[in-house]
Amino acid sequence: LGHVGPLARLPMTAHHGTADEGPSRPKRRPFAGGRAVAAAVVAASASPSMAMYLPGVAPIEYDAFEKVELKVNKLTSVKTQLPYSYYVLPYCQPPQIMESAENLGEILEGDMIENSPYEVQMMKNATCKVLCQMTLSPEQKAKFKSFIDDDYLVNLIIDNLPAATRYVRRGSETDGTTYMNGFPVGVHRNGKYYVHNHIKFDLKFHANPAEYDGYRIVGFEIEPYSIAQDQTDGVVQCQSGGNYPALELDEHDSVSYTYDVDWTYSHVRWASRWDNYLKMTGSQIHWFSILNSLMIMLFLSGMVAMILLRTLHRDITKYNELAGVEESAEETGWKLVHGDVFRKPVHSKFLAVSIGSGLQILCMSLVTLVFALFGILSPAHRGALLQSMMLLYAFLGILAGYVTSRLYKMFNGVDWKQTTLMCALLYPGVFFTIFFLMNLLIWGQKSSGAVPFSTLFAVLLLWFGISVPLVFLGAYFGFRKGNIELPVRTNQIPRQIPSQPWFMNATFTTLVGGILPFGAVFTELFFIMSSIWQHQFYYLFGFLALVLIILVVTCAEISIALTYFQLTSEDYRWWWRAFLSSGSSALYVFLYSVLYFYTRLNIEKLVSTLLYFGYMFMLSIIFFLLTGAVGASAGFLFVKAIYGSIKID
Repeated sequence: LGHVGPLARLPMTAHHGTADEGPSRPKRRPFAGGRAVAAAVVAASASPSMAMYLPGVAPIEYDAFEKVELKVNKLTSVKTQLPYSYYVLPYCQPPQIMESAENLGEILEGDMIENSPYEVQMMKNATCKVLCQMTLSPEQKAKFKSFIDDDYLVNLIIDNLPAATRYVRRGSETDGTTYMNGFPVGVHRNGKYYVHNHIKFDLKFHANPAEYDGYRIVGFEIEPYSIAQDQTDGVVQCQSGGNYPALELDEHDSVSYTYDVDWTYSHVRWASRWDNYLKMTGSQIHWFSILNSLMIMLFLSGMVAMILLRTLHRDITKYNELAGVEESAEETGWKLVHGDVFRKPVHSKFLAVSIGSGLQILCMSLVTLVFALFGILSPAHRGALLQSMMLLYAFLGILAGYVTSRLYKMFNGVDWKQTTLMCALLYPGVFFTIFFLMNLLIWGQKSSGAVPFSTLFAVLLLWFGISVPLVFLGAYFGFRKGNIELPVRTNQIPRQIPSQPWFMNATFTTLVGGILPFGAVFTELFFIMSSIWQHQFYYLFGFLALVLIILVVTCAEISIALTYFQLTSEDYRWWWRAFLSSGSSALYVFLYSVLYFYTRLNIEKLVSTLLYFGYMFMLSIIFFLLTGAVGASAGFLFVKAIYGSIKID
C-alpha cells in the first residue's frame, strides 16, 4: 500500500453535458445535527451496524437541493512533511476566505480548514461547471511545478468527510481497489507538468425514511483530470471523447478550473461511511501480524513466568527450611544480599523523576485508549486525539509528582523541592524545546504547519498553569505519607559484589532486555508510523490497546527475570538495571525509525529530514520513559515480594 502513488492512475476520460437535477425523491425536512463521528473506530469491539451517537456528534440530514458546504484543507506531502495552505497555489478563491474554528490539536497538526467557491447542492448533479479562469505568471507556474515535484496532495472536506481518490492496482490477486486521502496537485511525465484543473465529485447519499427524515452523505470520492478546455465565445467547454488534450503548464498561460458533481444512492449506512478510508492500512496484514505477535509474546511471557515461579518457589522453600541452621550462612543466592537490596541507587533523584514521568505517560495512554475505543477520538474529530493526550498529560502531573515523591522519600532524600521541580520541568522541558526548534524550522519554510506563537503561549499556559501546580500538589500528598514499608533493613556497610560473568554485564543485559518489548510493538509501530508520516488514517485502537497490554506485561516480566538473575549473582544494584532493561527498547524504536526513513520514505530536503528525526527522537524518549517505568515498578514489587516471603534473622 505504501507504493501506491499519485501516478498510479491518471483518468483519461471527461464528462460533458449540462447541469441537471439528480434522482427524484420526496422532499424531506432537514433534521438538526452536529458533526459526524466514524463508528468504524469501534470496529474492534462492536459491529459497524451498532449506531451509537454521542451528544453533539450526530449525523447531519440534508434536504433535497439544500446547499452542502465544501471546505478545503491543507496541502500535504509525504516527501517534505511540510503542509501548506490551500490558497498558496493559484486556485480559485471565494470572495472572503474564512477559517473554520480549530482546536488545539488541529493547530498543532497544521490543519487549515477554509471555505471554498465550490457550489454543491444535495442530489443536484452538475457537469462542466466553471469555477473560475486564471492567468498564470511564471512565478505561479514555477510554484505549481515545485509542488508537483514534491507530490503534494489537495485535501477537500464535505460534511466532515475527507475526499478520497480511488486507485486500481492491476494484476493483483486480491481486491485491487484502494483509496488515498486527497488527490495530487498534478503529475510530471516525460519532462512535462500537468495540472489537475477538472475535478469530478462522486458523492454518495443514503436515506431511510423509517428512521429519519432527509439524506445523509456517506461517500466522497474524487476523480482528478487535467484538461485543456475549449473556449467558445468566452465560455469554457469541456472536451468530449476520451482523447482530450491535457493541460500542460509550459504550453498554457491560463487555466480554467471546472468540476462535475455526481450524486448516487448508496446502501452504505452512515455509521459505516469511513470504511473506505480505513482500508488504506491493509487490515488483513494487520490482523495476521497482530495475531502472530500476540501468540509469540504470550508464549515467551508464559515461559518466563513459569520458570520464575518454579525457581522462586524452590528457593523460598529452601531458605525457610535452613533459616535456623548455621550452614545457611554459607548459602549462596539472592538471600545473601538482603541487607543491600534496597540500598539507595546512584542518581536516585533522576531515577524517581523518570519513573514518575513514565507512569504519567502510561496512564495518559491508557485513558486515551479508553476514550478512543468508545469512538470519542475517531478520525472524524480532527485534532481530538492530540488535544486529549496533551490535556491528560497535564492533568496527570499530580500522579507524576506523587510517585516521584514516594520513591524519593523511600530513598531517604531530603531535597524535595528540587526533586519536584525536576519532575515538573525536566522531561516536559525537553519535549517543548525539541518542538520549539522544530517549529522554527517549519516557520522558516513558511509552512502552515508552523504553530503560531499564540498557540505556543497556550501550551506554556497549560504546562505552567495546570501541570506544574498539579505536580507540586501530588508531591505534597506523597511527602506527607509515611515511608513505604520495606521487608528488610539496609546494612550500613555495603556488601562487596563478586566478579560477574560476561553475560551479566550491565550493557549486555540492558541491550538484550529491550529486544522483547520492541518485538511486542514492532507491527503496530509500523502502522502508527505510516499514519504519521504517510498521512494514513489510524483507527485500530482495539489492537493498539491489546499491544499496550502485551508491552506492559513483557516489560514487567523481562525486568523481573533479569532482576532475579542479577540478585542470584549477588549483585544488588538492580534499580537502574530494571529500568534500563525494558527502557532500552526505545533504542530499537529509534533504530527502526532510521530503517523506516531509508526504506519507506522518500524525504530529500534537509529540513524535512531534521523534522523526521527530531520527532522520532521525542517519540523514543516517551517510549523509553513508559517502558522503563513499567520495568522498574515491576522489579520493585517483585523484590519487595520475594524478600517479604523469607525469614530474615
